[in-house]
Amino acid sequence: MTTPQNKSNKKTSSVEMAVLAILAVVFLVVSLLAQFIVKDADGHYYFTTGADLRGSLGVILAAGLTLVMYSFLYRDNALFKIAENLYVGVALGYMVITITWREALRPEVYDKFFNAPTWGAFREALLYRSVPVILGVLLITRLSRKHGWISRYSYALIIGYGAGVGIPLTTHSFILKQLYAGVAPLQDAIVGKTSPALFSWPWFADVAYPVFLTALVVVGTVAVLFYFFYSIEHKRTGRTFSQVGIFFLMVSFGASFGYTVMGRVSLLIGRVQFLLYEWLKIPK
Repeated sequence: MTTPQNKSNKKTSSVEMAVLAILAVVFLVVSLLAQFIVKDADGHYYFTTGADLRGSLGVILAAGLTLVMYSFLYRDNALFKIAENLYVGVALGYMVITITWREALRPEVYDKFFNAPTWGAFREALLYRSVPVILGVLLITRLSRKHGWISRYSYALIIGYGAGVGIPLTTHSFILKQLYAGVAPLQDAIVGKTSPALFSWPWFADVAYPVFLTALVVVGTVAVLFYFFYSIEHKRTGRTFSQVGIFFLMVSFGASFGYTVMGRVSLLIGRVQFLLYEWLKIPK
């Protein structure tokens, strides 16, 4: 049974499809006029494909995909779904063909085994690459329900190797470097420099200000680490100190969010400039 709500949804979908079709036609007309209609010195307009037909078609395609992607700001629609699936498919194809095959499998496996220049090189490939190739092939058994358990051996080695390599790097990059960043400015401000007169401008600029910033970084680092320390209950002074950690976390999250927004706005400016100067060819 068709309800009034279903009729309304079908009517809305039909109207949206009609509007999308009209916009597509308008886009094609504007693209042809902007890319292939040229004005000569006498003020006459004529049609030309230009010296770079492929480049003009690429600009039209890129502009169309850009506008289709931004159509999601209104609501989800059929053209956006097509562009979204196209993007995912192209990205997957690029990853498989360019990265996986050209940068990994062909130079490290195919060329070593099938294009080995000498017998010694082929024997070296068998010695050092046979086990990794076998482990990589075992990963494919994950696609089988019956034999998927075989891939666990490869995953275990991958996770174990990744943890062994990643934990020291993470500790060095995010803990030791953080501690060094909190101590080094204090050391540079106090050690190895001539102490200026107290409360003078050089003292504020060279000693007080760096020490204040360093102390702020140290307090923030310790407070954030203490906030995530759950071995003891946070009471009184501990609760206050953990709230200081929350404050530093909120400042960090706000700065990260602002940086993300700035990056997205920068991308938007780039696409708008592309639409104006490359697609519509508006003089700068």
